[in-house]
Amino acid sequence: MASKVVKKILDEWLLVASLIGLGITCLWRGHFPAYTATDFHVIYILFVFLVIIKGLKESHFLKRIAASVQAGKRLPVKFVLLTAVLSMFVTNDVALLTMVPLTLALDLKRKHILVILEALSANAASALTPFGNPQNIFIFYYYHIPSTVFIHAILPFFLIFMGLIVVLAWREGDGEAPEHRNPHAPRETLDRRGYVYGILFVISIVAVLKFAPLWLGAIPLAYAVIADRRSLKIDWLLLLTFFAFFGLTDNLVHLLKFHLTTPSRVFLFSAMGSQVISNVPSALLFADFTKHWSALLWGVSVGGFGNLIGSLASLIAYRFYQAKVSDTKSFLVAFHLYGYALFGMGVLAYFVFG
Repeated sequence: MASKVVKKILDEWLLVASLIGLGITCLWRGHFPAYTATDFHVIYILFVFLVIIKGLKESHFLKRIAASVQAGKRLPVKFVLLTAVLSMFVTNDVALLTMVPLTLALDLKRKHILVILEALSANAASALTPFGNPQNIFIFYYYHIPSTVFIHAILPFFLIFMGLIVVLAWREGDGEAPEHRNPHAPRETLDRRGYVYGILFVISIVAVLKFAPLWLGAIPLAYAVIADRRSLKIDWLLLLTFFAFFGLTDNLVHLLKFHLTTPSRVFLFSAMGSQVISNVPSALLFADFTKHWSALLWGVSVGGFGNLIGSLASLIAYRFYQAKVSDTKSFLVAFHLYGYALFGMGVLAYFVFG
């Protein structure tokens, strides 16, 4: 029992650290933090997307998409690109939850390299859209950025790193041994919920991009409550983590009393901070100290590379690989070689294109 509790605490280290930090800073200040309307908007949007994505996953909608590209040549390139597309629309975490188990189930050459490239692709591609990952959703709403301005600011990052990752995937050749390809393998049955959630997903994207009222997000929530309560079994601890961290950062703003005045400092602080506390909390922390949102966006995007902690999505990929393969030394060595090479290039890219 004790070992299970310890494992749960280690798995949810970010939530535990946020709650401890919130408690300590509240005691230090003598009162609770102030939550803004923007804080609750971010949590609400994240809640809506978690429910929709859960519905898409449970209806096998995402697996059907992945299965459609299993056969044929250049499988690593296909999987990397599909991971990228999924990341832009259903978040990097969910893209890897879909693609990595599928990758590990196939008989592939250099399987660990493909999983690494998928993780890197998820982090690079999800940076492009306001809803590609939790930190983007937060920055998009916290600074009230028009969607076109947001995409334009991070587009050079996306083009540079997706280009590099696709080249690396191309070098992997076909990836899958020809004798093991089975284009006639049975597919998961897609039920009607997949179509419903697909429509609801489009509606929610329109609302997030501010082309429609934000209250439309209540439609998928109502559908889940009435017709599909299984989709409410989401990562509630992630929402609690955001709530705790919003309070922690508000307390820190009042206690630390400093301001990041230049874009370069914002970029470097958030990129390096991501290597220590991951890019989601890094975005939440440094947003309260700066108005330079573009530098922050670049910082947490570049910070998603480097080590495993840089992005929680990378940790997801590693956990799946670790569960399937007992010896993870080659994975860890290769991941950090690729990760820090891209991190270094990201720092250089910011000062040239950012």
